[in-house]
Amino acid sequence: MPAETHVEQGPMSRQEVFELVRDRLADILEVEPSSIREGDSFSDDLEADSLALIELVEGLEEELGERTVGFRIDDEDLEDLKTVRDAVDYVHGRLGQS
Repeated sequence: MPAETHVEQGPMSRQEVFELVRDRLADILEVEPSSIREGDSFSDDLEADSLALIELVEGLEEELGERTVGFRIDDEDLEDLKTVRDAVDYVHGRLGQS
């Protein structure tokens, strides 16, 4: 699917959100996307530090801000995101509120 049609689309599916989170995280951590699973803990399984999570948040805000005006991940919510699944559920939930 061409990238330029992305902005015109409806809401992202949960699977699309997972793939976006996974691919961004893989870039930041320099690992294969296929090695990241939903149940993975950021700190225990992926060894992602707080800086990596901040990079992930900034990347998601940049990417999703084009689709959902003003999309942000609140700093106080960030500490509740312990696993990839937490992040996917959070982002998917926020996208549904537009």
